[in-house]
Amino acid sequence: MSVGTPLVPRWWDLPTPAGRLTLSPVKSERDLPDIHRWMNDPAVARYWELDGPIERVAEHVAEQRAAAHTDAYVARLAGRPIGYWEVYRAAEDRLAEYYPALRDDVGVHFLIGEPDCRGIGLGTLLLRVVCDAIQTRSDGPCRIVAEPDARNTASVRAFRAAGFEASGIIDLPEKRAVLVIRSAVPRPRRPSDPGSP
Repeated sequence: MSVGTPLVPRWWDLPTPAGRLTLSPVKSERDLPDIHRWMNDPAVARYWELDGPIERVAEHVAEQRAAAHTDAYVARLAGRPIGYWEVYRAAEDRLAEYYPALRDDVGVHFLIGEPDCRGIGLGTLLLRVVCDAIQTRSDGPCRIVAEPDARNTASVRAFRAAGFEASGIIDLPEKRAVLVIRSAVPRPRRPSDPGSP
């Protein structure tokens, strides 16, 4: 994946057993009310710490959109907005100071904002579908990394069930986190690859 290009297509449309999942770039006028509502849900606010006025959420989203290495998305399931995702180049992120990052590592942050969508295995399902798509559509092998809050056992469990392995505890300025890594998917050699018979 080259620097400056989106980490996911501008509009993802992925089939899942729970319905079609789309990830679309955040549009402030359309999406901020939902993201603000989710961030003010105590179950989300405990870990994201972005509760409060909508301006606080708007500032955070604007920072993500302005960063050259990060893309911010709203997830919709069967057309319904249900969550927020950030996908980023981990080697260009401050996270790279806390683990031996590889050039093509992709990082993810995500939340499920709608309470009726939590606790039913949807986090694991969506993580698996999105990560499979990232890894199969990337230009080459890439790992996917994340750093869920160590207190958020449900999130850590979802990552592990989606194929991530815990790689240790890291102390970030704002939280103690579990570093989880999903290994690169081996790709079959094509006839044009060096070393192919």
